[in-house]
Amino acid sequence: MTEEPENQQNYIKIIVIILAIFGLSGGGYFYYQTTQDILQNNTNLEKTVLALEDKNINLADILKKEQQKNSAFEYQIGEIAGTVGKLDKLSKTDKELLQKYSKVYFLSENYVPESLVEIPSEFIYEKDKKIQIHAKVLQHLTDLIQSAKNVGINLKIISGYRSFGEQNNLKDAYTVSFGSGANKFSADQGYSEHQLGTALDFTTAELGSNFTAFEKSDAYKWFLENAYKYGFEISYPKGNTYYQYEPWHWRFVGKQLAERLYREKQNFYDLEQRQIDTYLISIFD
Repeated sequence: MTEEPENQQNYIKIIVIILAIFGLSGGGYFYYQTTQDILQNNTNLEKTVLALEDKNINLADILKKEQQKNSAFEYQIGEIAGTVGKLDKLSKTDKELLQKYSKVYFLSENYVPESLVEIPSEFIYEKDKKIQIHAKVLQHLTDLIQSAKNVGINLKIISGYRSFGEQNNLKDAYTVSFGSGANKFSADQGYSEHQLGTALDFTTAELGSNFTAFEKSDAYKWFLENAYKYGFEISYPKGNTYYQYEPWHWRFVGKQLAERLYREKQNFYDLEQRQIDTYLISIFD
C-alpha cells in the first residue's frame, strides 16, 4: 500500500520538472521575442526619426527660399515705393528752377514762383524796400548771411524777385539811359533769373549802392570760397557769353549742384541742361 503513494509522488515530481522546463523555455522564448520586437521597433523609430529629420531639412530649405523670395519682394516693393516717392516729389518741384534762362529759355509773363516771402528787413540794404524771395530759399539765404556775419562780413540784399512786368520796366529804363548797351547787363523780360525768385544781387553795409565794387571786397572772396555750401553759385562770372561779369549776382541752385560746380570748377551755364535737370529733385534738400 505504501508503494503506490510513493509512485504518485514521483510522478508528480516528474510532471513539475517537465512543466518547469517548458515554463522556462516559454519564458525564454517570450523574452527573446520581446527583445526582437523592441529592436525592430527601435529600427523603425530610427527610420521614422531620420525621415522626419529629412523632412524638417526640406521644410527649412523651403522656408529659407520663401524668406529669400519675400525679402526680394520687399526690396522690390521698397524700390517701387522709393521710385514713386521720387516721381511724386519731382512732379511737385517747379522744373523752371534749374532752367538756363539769360537768352536761352523764356519765362512767360504769367510765371510766378509757387511761394514768395519777404526777406527780413535786417538783410535789406534799403530798409524801406520790400524784397521777396522763393519761400524755400529763405532758410538757405539766412544761413549764408549768418555764416558770413560770423566772420565779420555784413551782407545786404540789393535785389531779389522781379516779376515779368518789373523786369520789362527796368529794361526799358536801362535802354533809355544806355541804348542797346543795356543788353550787355540787363535781361529782357522773360529771360531774367530774378523772375524765378531764386536769384539775388548782393552788396555789403560798407559798399552800399556801390555794389559794382563788390568784386574787390572781402565779401566776394568769401562768396567764392563758401557760397556753394548754401546752394548758391555765380551766374555771370568772367568770360561768360551771356552778360557782363556780375560778381554781385548769385543764384540758388541747391547744395548738391553748387558743390559739384565748385568741385569741378565749372559754371552753371557750362553744363548741359540734361545734366542740370538731374539735380532738380534735390534742389531744396
